[in-house]
Amino acid sequence: MELRQLLYMVATAEESSFTRAAARVRVAQPAVSQQIAQLERELGQRLFDRSERRVRLTPAGEAFLPHAKAVLEAAAAGRDAVDSLRGVLAGRLTVGTVPVPPAWLLDLLAAFRRRHPRVRLTLRTGDPEGLASEVASGALDLALIGVAAARLPAGPAGQRLRAGLASRTVSAEPLVVAVAPGHPLAAASETTVAALRGEPLLTLTHGSGLRAALIAACSEAGFLPDVHTETDDLTLLADLAARGFGAALMPRSAAERSRPPLAVVPLAGPALLRTTALVWPRDRVTAPARAFLDLCDEDLHDEDLRDEVLRDEDLRDEPDGQGR
Repeated sequence: MELRQLLYMVATAEESSFTRAAARVRVAQPAVSQQIAQLERELGQRLFDRSERRVRLTPAGEAFLPHAKAVLEAAAAGRDAVDSLRGVLAGRLTVGTVPVPPAWLLDLLAAFRRRHPRVRLTLRTGDPEGLASEVASGALDLALIGVAAARLPAGPAGQRLRAGLASRTVSAEPLVVAVAPGHPLAAASETTVAALRGEPLLTLTHGSGLRAALIAACSEAGFLPDVHTETDDLTLLADLAARGFGAALMPRSAAERSRPPLAVVPLAGPALLRTTALVWPRDRVTAPARAFLDLCDEDLHDEDLRDEVLRDEDLRDEPDGQGR
């Protein structure tokens, strides 16, 4: 049993095609078929059902697949460990982020990639509560999430970050009102939250920072928001606003990047901000995650990377452990 056989087997299982698997691993298709057939002979079981156009795993293949992946991951970890002895950072960095991440995060990831080309990068989006849970469980190395003070934006009062998570507030971006170009608010140089009373509003689903910000701002202005449409996708939210579904409270960068274009109306008075923080496990920081955090430290004072940066702070749980 050879590593390349396991690699070809996993690629074929994930692509459901010998041809696509061959393109993925950059070898000729007959080589993939031959090596998998040899592996099947060694195991004494068919791993794939080839009776239809779409290649599917047999029960034996389903049972073998997680073990094949584990062997490949262990081999990659071994190579990374050897590389680290030579001072070369390798491994995998798995980062979670809010939907439509800010440009500075993508710039930072690009700089990290240039500095550490051997590190494999995985980027996932999600809601703040889900991302924080994945960091706590080890599924993510770190995540950029929306916060309100030391709280996640889940529920009316929010939920405190877990005691096992370290965090650093890294940026704050103004929220704006985004509407279709033909909307009555589109020509305004600025507006207020009070002007949204009675307007059909768009927002993200429950648990998101934007929805929490919208509800809090409207409550402060003395009314409940009239939410007509909701989605869990910030890009789709912008698309809906651009097509006249209603007004949306959005981060300025997301509104300005929208295609089709939106009318972006600043809010008068005290700014409403999308505050984001990096969170990571206190007692379990991988070498790639530490290198990324170090790079973030270097760039905290780089005004070319971000326009607005908040001071570092530690968002610990309170002693009562509320919301855990």
